[in-house]
This record gives sequence, C-alpha cells and structure tokens, in this order.
Amino acid sequence: MERERILIPEGLREVLLHACCAPCSSAIVEWLMQHDVRPTIFYYNPNIWPREEYEIRKNESKRHAESLGIRWIDGDYDHGQWLQDVCGLEGEPERGRRCQQCFVLRMTATARKAKEMGIGYFATTLASSRWKSLEQINQAGLIAEQTVNSQCRFWSQNWRKGGLQERRNQLLKEYGFYNQQYCGCEFSAK
Repeated sequence: MERERILIPEGLREVLLHACCAPCSSAIVEWLMQHDVRPTIFYYNPNIWPREEYEIRKNESKRHAESLGIRWIDGDYDHGQWLQDVCGLEGEPERGRRCQQCFVLRMTATARKAKEMGIGYFATTLASSRWKSLEQINQAGLIAEQTVNSQCRFWSQNWRKGGLQERRNQLLKEYGFYNQQYCGCEFSAK
C-alpha cells in the first residue's frame, strides 16, 4: 500500500512552524528540510502547566532546532493570560471547546509572528498528534489566517501521513527527547 503523500503548496519555500514539543516537531522538521522547505520554529505554548514542564519542553525544542541549525523563536509564556482566555471552559473534555479556544489562541499568535517576519505560510505540529482533532486544528488555523488578515496563509496539513508518525518515534529515541504524558494544561493532566 502506498503511503499518503504530503503536498507542499505551490511556491512555499519557508514556513513558520508552531511547535508544541520536540518529539512532535522532529519528523516534520526533517521532512520539510528534505523537501527544500526552510522551517523556523515558533515555540508558543502558554497552555503548558506547570512552569517547570513548560521549561523542559521549551529547552528540548530549542536543543533540537539548534542541533539542526534552524531558527528557533521563543513565544512569551503567560499562563495567567491563557487561563483568562479559556475561563469558563475548564470542565470541557479533551477535544472540546477549551481545546478549540486554545488552538485558536496559539494559531493566531503564530500567524501574527509569521506576518511580522514576512513569512508567507504558517503551520503547526499539533496536527501530528493522534490525540488532537484535525478538524479543530484546521479550523483554528483558518480563523487565525482570517484574524490576522494578511498574505500569510495557514498550511493545513495532516502530519500523521507519509510515515511521519513512525519516524517521530525513531527520532524520539535517537535524540533522547523528553516525552510528556499529557497535552500540557492542568486540565489535560487530569
């Protein structure tokens, strides 16, 4: 059986890649570089709790990018603001309205950063996780694209295709990445 192919939008040579963690971004970054697409990693995850967990994931993402010689950008960590932004949605189940709101917030920040940097496309590693709703992620990316209202486009991509999930697991071991056991926020840790 032939694996599903990942399609690169015409003219795309650079992408701002929102990264949730090093394990999820590793195979995607490798694939992009092998296909002459230059990724810049944007680590923006104010949902992660506690702060120590955030720092571990951030440092692993930065270590990975530095090992490949690619640009890595640290988005600000403001968990208090994130809690305000999802206020009232704390009791929502995983893949519920809280997750949708969280994705929109993170994708909008990514779109704004791409616009600021003059990068025409943005994407997210969130679309590599089998625990996440691709529909929610794609909707969040499109909302972010419309909100920022620029020439910056959301590259809606299912990063589970083309053997990337298997490659992710190999790279996890090769790099000795820290592999978290929950999405990030205190509500998903329960």
